[in-house]
Amino acid sequence: MRVLEIGCGEGGVLKPFLDKGCISVGVEFDQVRIEMGKQWLKQEIDEGRLSFVGKDIYETSVEELGGRFDIIILKDVIEHIHDQSKLLSRLKHFLTPKGIIFFGFPPWQMPFGGHQQLCQNSLSKVPYFHLLPNPMYKGLLKLFKEPKHVVHDLLEIKETGISIERFEKIVAKNNYSIVSNIHYLINPIYEYKFNLKPKKQYRFVSKIPYVRDFLTTCVYYIIRSK
Repeated sequence: MRVLEIGCGEGGVLKPFLDKGCISVGVEFDQVRIEMGKQWLKQEIDEGRLSFVGKDIYETSVEELGGRFDIIILKDVIEHIHDQSKLLSRLKHFLTPKGIIFFGFPPWQMPFGGHQQLCQNSLSKVPYFHLLPNPMYKGLLKLFKEPKHVVHDLLEIKETGISIERFEKIVAKNNYSIVSNIHYLINPIYEYKFNLKPKKQYRFVSKIPYVRDFLTTCVYYIIRSK
């Protein structure tokens, strides 16, 4: 299979696919992370099984990436992208007829959906304050003397943060079907960050629109073009 990851960083998510024999391409516009990936996955690159493309996905083409893909991965990426509907529309051009797209992202309204971990002071441990109106949110960040680049990044995430409801509407609008999904009460990545065991969201909570966004730390979706 051919696997594409958008926002691949150093290529860590692609490594298991490479180990299974897949041909992989990673798109990432942070050149520093690409250089680290090239060192870490040098053998796979030398064997022609992996390539990195240092561009924005909107600036690439199917031909440049070597053809269409069976699997496209966006993990912790879509919440950083402007005009997410445009992205889903574009991704159809990169899929094989039976190809699938995987999304993993934190719902915007969840306790730390504003990426508070970027804060350089005690605000990094304050849940839900990213839901304040923009003037209050920006004022609080300045009051706690957050650096300008942190304030900029957090305000941008506030613009692009995505809810479960909005994601599902965009999926339907662009004529995709949801193949499967999992909602997590405790994000699987927290096992490595905080030594917390992953826990799926309670089924009855995951069925309550809007309310679930506030209590779900991560969702995984697999979608396919109809």
